[in-house]
Amino acid sequence: MTQGARYSGTAPIGLADGWEVRRLTPPSRLFGANGLRTGPDDRVYVAQVAGSQISALDIGTGALETVSAKGGDIIAPDDLAFDADGNLIATEYMDARVSVRASDGSTRVLRDDLPGANGITVHNGRLFVNECRIGGRLMELPLDGGAPRVLHDNLPMPNAMEVGPDGLLYYPVMGTNDIWRIDPDGGVPERVVGDLGTPDSVKFDPQGRIVSTQVRTGEVLRIDPRNGERSVLAKLAPGLDNCTFVGNRLFVSNFSGEITEILDAGRTRTVLAGGLMWPLDLTVDHAGDLYVADGTFFYGLRGGELHTLASLFSTGTPGYVRGVTAVGPDEFLCTTSSGQVCHYRTGPEPHTELLAEGFDQLYGVAANAHRTIVAELGTGRVLSIRSGGAEVLAAGLDAPRGVALGRDGTAFVAESGAGRVVSIGDAGVTTVVDGLRTPHGILVRGTQLLIVDVGLTALLSVDLETGTRRTVATDLPVGAPPGVNPKPLRGTPPFSGPMGPFAGIAAGPDGTVYLSADAEGSVLALRYTEGLAQ
Repeated sequence: MTQGARYSGTAPIGLADGWEVRRLTPPSRLFGANGLRTGPDDRVYVAQVAGSQISALDIGTGALETVSAKGGDIIAPDDLAFDADGNLIATEYMDARVSVRASDGSTRVLRDDLPGANGITVHNGRLFVNECRIGGRLMELPLDGGAPRVLHDNLPMPNAMEVGPDGLLYYPVMGTNDIWRIDPDGGVPERVVGDLGTPDSVKFDPQGRIVSTQVRTGEVLRIDPRNGERSVLAKLAPGLDNCTFVGNRLFVSNFSGEITEILDAGRTRTVLAGGLMWPLDLTVDHAGDLYVADGTFFYGLRGGELHTLASLFSTGTPGYVRGVTAVGPDEFLCTTSSGQVCHYRTGPEPHTELLAEGFDQLYGVAANAHRTIVAELGTGRVLSIRSGGAEVLAAGLDAPRGVALGRDGTAFVAESGAGRVVSIGDAGVTTVVDGLRTPHGILVRGTQLLIVDVGLTALLSVDLETGTRRTVATDLPVGAPPGVNPKPLRGTPPFSGPMGPFAGIAAGPDGTVYLSADAEGSVLALRYTEGLAQ
């Protein structure tokens, strides 16, 4: 299957009379970009954890072919290798698996008991895998699925690796910020170089020198394996994940989905532009600026461009942000996929204050001067957050995701599993809107309740006084593609808990409604052109 983007809708967006829509960011072509490996056909194969997808990129034309699609047998692939027969072998980070995809498209699971399975390489017909976790192992895996042979264990987060021209296996260790090597037949590991920028990949150039991406600093380093001397080939944005050579040409990946060719003298060429991995929740501050939670990254959208405010590896980061609401200039309340509620301040000295933690799959967050509420999907609860703790407002809900507060402080919840929106008051839980399919983000504007329903692929407006329902937009690029049933993403500890979609919604002071088009990876702006929508 050849495609120009990761999602192609079957119909254009339909709009109610008087409404217009525009994309503030272009659709993403990938669901982020993680492991890279050059295939036998000289295409660059790209693993995409967030989208459970593997794509092959033609570096000459920029054409993308989906090799293993979302909803298929391979879940959350993080790194890739090829054996001598051209079989594609993938580590499935969140499912503790290593799978082999044959050239005919059939897939078999080689092992399913390797938590954090990540770095992978094949050398002389032998398969090596490591586990990117605290206490991870470096192993040789028999290709018949037999028990692994452990070369080294108790490693703090090893990652993408390769055998060097000296026959030794080289691997980065993110937790100790260095690169090591070991004889594939066993022995004592040796530290090659340290004090790096958090290395997450090791490959070798045709001259036998290490090339390593640095996730925290965005540097691409060339390192002499004999003496550890290093030079910076390029300085890119933080979030680099992996690299590969096609002949003498070097390509690197970024979590954002960007694929960059590293040229000489520090020059670079963008082969594939980056974009949004999801996106998830949205918020607008009092100045009218829009912000986007994209999991690994938290962005400000200004002048048509995404500006990174925080990432998993930045200073003072709140972590993997899923739900967000602005509460003041440069101040946000966030829910994270690690089960935390945080107060995050941006600016010259970013700082995160932990308000409460220990929750199971937090999604939406809403706040006013008197209260903060969050949806906890894993337990079916809605909580009122207070410093250091929480009060349960409602329990037993079916997959609550989006939350909103009305003008009088009434709490509204999108119960995505039950296909309804409810309110929570002194009388308990009351149905406000039913007959929905999978509501996600919700928003109260005056007397209007706006609902993003990813099952209906529609934006709905409901008058809270009269109950009148109106469809604002249809055939929105939200949710899973038709016929696709995505497998659950169990998370990537310690970076993230279970990862799931959330099509958020926000509104600006001028009446513009912003929506997370999570299927195609863009942000949409909808506006009523015959006066401000009420």
